[in-house]
Amino acid sequence: MYEWMKALHVISVIAWMAGLFYLPRLFVYHCQAKAGSEQSELFKVMERRLLRAIMNPAMIATWAFGLYLAVVGGWFTNGGWLHAKLALVVLMTVMHMAMARWRKAFEEDRNVHSEKFYRFANEGPTLLMIGIVILVIVKPF
Repeated sequence: MYEWMKALHVISVIAWMAGLFYLPRLFVYHCQAKAGSEQSELFKVMERRLLRAIMNPAMIATWAFGLYLAVVGGWFTNGGWLHAKLALVVLMTVMHMAMARWRKAFEEDRNVHSEKFYRFANEGPTLLMIGIVILVIVKPF
């Protein structure tokens, strides 16, 4: 059962990360569309579906399977790497929630951020992912 949970964890992480990489790119393009335009309305639909149908369930599954693995694997007592990884995953979750808030602002035609802001925000999940993968594979402490 443990190996199945590990596989499901990896699958859910991949789906969550895909959304975390793609949603800010949609925001960059959405900034270029005039509020109320047909293009802007299409972006609203795409952003909402991505967040609600893929990212939210994937985030919940990632947390559920990951916590199962940590508890059953006894990792909470086996070194600081897991605690550091969890801290980065919490930051990833904060990024997710920020993106949900930004999506809501676009939906209400009250976005206040620039394309450049979203291009920069797009790098956050990448940097967090690099740290998480290094901690999981290398287990430096």
